[in-house]
Amino acid sequence: TARAANFSLLGYARQTNPELVVRDVIAFGQVSSCGTSTEVSLPCMFSVFGREDYDERRIRNSEGLLDVLAHAGYTVKWIDNQSGCKGVCAGSGIEVSRPDVRTAPDLCAGGECYDGVLVQRLQSELESIRGDTVIALHMMGNHGPAYFKRYPPQFRRFTPDCRTAQLRDCTREQVVNAYDNAILYTDHVLASLVDALHSSSADIDGALLYVSDHGESLGEKGLYLHGVPYAIAPSQQTHVPMLLWLSATLTGSGDVNAHCLRARADRAYSHDNLFHSVLGLLNVSTSVYRAERDI
Repeated sequence: TARAANFSLLGYARQTNPELVVRDVIAFGQVSSCGTSTEVSLPCMFSVFGREDYDERRIRNSEGLLDVLAHAGYTVKWIDNQSGCKGVCAGSGIEVSRPDVRTAPDLCAGGECYDGVLVQRLQSELESIRGDTVIALHMMGNHGPAYFKRYPPQFRRFTPDCRTAQLRDCTREQVVNAYDNAILYTDHVLASLVDALHSSSADIDGALLYVSDHGESLGEKGLYLHGVPYAIAPSQQTHVPMLLWLSATLTGSGDVNAHCLRARADRAYSHDNLFHSVLGLLNVSTSVYRAERDI
């Protein structure tokens, strides 16, 4: 539920990405989502069909990106800190789990965990990796309306922030402050994930690709939250951030040219590029791969 409009890496006036800005990430500025809700976007973005060939029944009854990677011999893991994978991780070759709240009491309370728990989990996973592996981390991110629950107290940089899920009880400024604090925490989590991968670069050619499933309205034209029908949805609900970090060992191999990617980062992309770009990055050959959709 992160919208591109509130990422300082993508031009937002507030500094909401102070950690990622110094971590050599490639920020893609013109990326559109498949839907305006997790229920629609998540299956779509992992599907070969995408929005261009959208058919909900076909998408939900076909194998997706993670299934293809499992067939190709990758160890595939889905670690969920959200409301489930909406069928994306249902394949027999995919290991599904949730963070154990008992291992991170400082990050988990009331049955929910801050996304920092995913950093701890990735660090643990990296220690045991012995072969080609893809790990999907499903973040809680900025899921509303309780934005204030998405970040620890030390990330309350923008105040006063809305401290209730009843957004009508707050001013728009307070809602935006809470939302931006959650983006600030996402920035910290992503930077920490990059650091974990960087620390393992002697053993692993790593990459991190982040993309939001949909955006969010924060009072523009009187709208809040998300889920407006796509045909009439405001851009704030469909314009999403996408970031890529590549280890020096990965770019040094010659398989990926980071300079070329940076030069193309302002082109128009969408969730439809995810399936084919990941296959391209991981050198997976399959008849459904379309080179023109590979960034």
